[in-house]
Amino acid sequence: MSPILFTVQDGVGNITLNRPDKLNAFNRDMALAMQQSLDQCNADPSIRCVYITGAGKGFSAGQDLAEIVAANAPSMKQILHEHYNPIVERIRQLPKPVLAAVNGVAAGAGANIALCCDIVVASQAASFIQAFSRIGLIPDSGGTFFLPRLIGWQKASAITMLGDKVNATEAERMGMIYKVIPEEGFASATWQLARQLAEMPTHGLALTKQALNNSFTNHYKQQLALEDHLQQQAALTHDYREGVSAFLEKRTPQFTGH
Repeated sequence: MSPILFTVQDGVGNITLNRPDKLNAFNRDMALAMQQSLDQCNADPSIRCVYITGAGKGFSAGQDLAEIVAANAPSMKQILHEHYNPIVERIRQLPKPVLAAVNGVAAGAGANIALCCDIVVASQAASFIQAFSRIGLIPDSGGTFFLPRLIGWQKASAITMLGDKVNATEAERMGMIYKVIPEEGFASATWQLARQLAEMPTHGLALTKQALNNSFTNHYKQQLALEDHLQQQAALTHDYREGVSAFLEKRTPQFTGH
């Protein structure tokens, strides 16, 4: 059974974490397969949005601990340098919107891979756990970077140190995720959201993502200059011309992502 299921439909690249018997815990094969799927999403111009979810009842329980105590186990350096960090870097650099549809538990690296996506929606059955402290580790996969920026220093510090289980409703309330969606109909509702993103002016969304990525480190004058630069690029696109024309002609725009 493949650890990652990958399909393309309606302009959306669908990446499904597929070790349901392990709550989609990551091992090396799954991490490398996910990197390959993200590379396919980057290379295929017909894919205009990426949708990431989990098979079965969970999104991802994080690292499969059985792998790290097995014979010939990968070192922690290998796990971070070869497994998780390349996934996070691919998601953040992908010039297309990435939607995480968190259908169940998201723990450890599984939680942080979800939280590094552009938009995170969660089922009412979902929960987020920074489980690292329970085994003497620190949050990885960008957890110490994204989480305090999403929810603030105090909340992030407490959640990462205490290892609290945060349900989806609380995660939405504190700004950790975008929205909670009822468990019934979750898959269809989140897929529709991905399709909506795929039909938008996705070149402009890629430039927005670039601006947001740089906002983490730029001071405001640098960010104003970057906005100036990127907006000039956006104004040269077909989708900008189409959006203006459609507005003036009172019709639905037909965006192409160019």
